[in-house]
Amino acid sequence: MATGKPKFGAFNQGVIPTIACFIDKSTKTPLGVGLDDLIAAMQRYVSRYVAHVWGTPAKLVKATGFRKGAWAMVFLDNADAPGALAYHELTPDGLPISKVFVKTTLANGDLVSISASHELVEMLVDPAINLMTTGPDPKTIYAYESADPVEALSFKVNGIPMSDFVYPSYFEVFHKPGSVKFDHLNKVHRPFQILRGGYQIVFKNGRWSQVFGSLAKKRHFAGEDRRGHRSEMRKKRTRKKAEPATIARLQRRA
Repeated sequence: MATGKPKFGAFNQGVIPTIACFIDKSTKTPLGVGLDDLIAAMQRYVSRYVAHVWGTPAKLVKATGFRKGAWAMVFLDNADAPGALAYHELTPDGLPISKVFVKTTLANGDLVSISASHELVEMLVDPAINLMTTGPDPKTIYAYESADPVEALSFKVNGIPMSDFVYPSYFEVFHKPGSVKFDHLNKVHRPFQILRGGYQIVFKNGRWSQVFGSLAKKRHFAGEDRRGHRSEMRKKRTRKKAEPATIARLQRRA
């Protein structure tokens, strides 16, 4: 069977990544929280709660644009803002990027801090968006998404709501119900359990799809603009950078 030329991504896990956090110049919608306060809360979220569980430390810094050699978290108004999708999930240096769509998030009645921390923990756990595992259904492959199954839950860090996240044990089907901790808030009681406000990305019968924790979540998900989110990136066979001219233009803007 003919296949396309494979493309590979690798990230040095022996180096603590720097993540440049910045508001895109096209963004007009207030975040609802100060960027300095949000970065401080996310730094504590990673250092105190995420890193010791997943082994994923990171240094978050405030920036005005992309930084050479750094990962990125950029805040945009909408998923279809001019230039917003130019890199897909890559920075100009080919490194991971999280995109938080401020206007879309607020229109959905959600908090920017929860959306940002959700994307942050998932980027740290699976930076190349390529980790998968087997699970309870032998005909299904499950994506390693660390916040989706508990998407509706949050807890406060520095007084700012942050996303709940699952532990590595969540993806280990050999654990008996209630035998270990499966998520930070201890609301999940067995491997691969999806809470009512969550979902799981799966690959079955040759295609990617979602399994939802409730009908209400399925309906809500269908109405969201998820362009540029990891759930959409999973569906792409390859990951491509923008044209060199587009990269140069956006670097000048930054």
